[in-house]
Amino acid sequence: MSSPVTAHSAVSAEPPRVPVAEIELAVERQFGCRGSYLPLVSERDQNFRLKTSSGAEYVVKVTSAAEPRLVSDFQIAALLHLENVGTVCVPKVVPALDGRHAGRIEYAGKSHMLRLVSYLAGEPLTSVPVNADVARDLGGSLARLDLGLDGFFHEGERPVLLWDLQRAPELRDLLDRIDNPAIRRIVLRAIDDYERRVLPELGSLHAQVIHGDANPENILVDPVSGQVTGFIDFGDMVRAPLVFDVAIAASYLRASEADAIELIAPFVVGYHAVRALSVAELELLFDLVRVRLATTVTLLYWRLDARDHDDAYRQKTLHQESDAIDFLTLLDDLGRARFSRELQRAVSGRAP
Repeated sequence: MSSPVTAHSAVSAEPPRVPVAEIELAVERQFGCRGSYLPLVSERDQNFRLKTSSGAEYVVKVTSAAEPRLVSDFQIAALLHLENVGTVCVPKVVPALDGRHAGRIEYAGKSHMLRLVSYLAGEPLTSVPVNADVARDLGGSLARLDLGLDGFFHEGERPVLLWDLQRAPELRDLLDRIDNPAIRRIVLRAIDDYERRVLPELGSLHAQVIHGDANPENILVDPVSGQVTGFIDFGDMVRAPLVFDVAIAASYLRASEADAIELIAPFVVGYHAVRALSVAELELLFDLVRVRLATTVTLLYWRLDARDHDDAYRQKTLHQESDAIDFLTLLDDLGRARFSRELQRAVSGRAP
């Protein structure tokens, strides 16, 4: 296993800062596309929404120089696989003029992979009210995405990412960035519980390539019906236990104090109806959701300390994740036994 420093550096690396004019020229020469460029906020890459004069729209991605070529190839191969399977809508890989699936751009002594994918129609899940019906549809859609990825293999499927829940113990190296002792204790308890309850079970769980970051910004929906229309941003894909994908998405279904799992329960029901979860997977969800929230909180505090105040990704994360610690606390108050009991009741269709 790579060291925590390596995992940390994969997250902490500064995104590329290639001048837009140079990107425009490279895209025109290598892909034959030109038009207007709108910057998109990204954690590790430099992304743009490109709209051509014909009305066609694409996402232009200048990949971080810290990302190994094999990992980029893995992401491209997965998108091509999903396009061929056709179970859910995902961005289509746009080939370069030479037939390759990516180009290159050089800047400031660094070489970056240059990629083009289709821009998917739809609005992020954050743009619609999430109720039980929306959560249930999301569960079914994520299950279909995971079914599409089941059986897909690639030699780059194990990237070094601190967001990977398999690396949750490595978060300990960043806990000193959390300057609130009460929050630090809550986060540490979630990591301790993960190590005690989840780590011993990892070898027995079904593992496959998963999306790894089904947060509301990466889920597109119809703005009227709220139904899922597609998934984007496959930069955190990894081979991991399948239930991790369920837990990651569930960690963003943050409900009120009245019922902490009022959205998680129908989401899991929707997922289970398409791809059944085992009793063991359901019993681990409580600790997996909590450790994902612990990861979110820890990396939020790290960004507050490590990135400039006006950093776009820092500001976006601050806005979106300010309630993560509140939801983690709410789940702690609910407790593992009640959380698991309510989920088991929901998936079995039994009335409360």
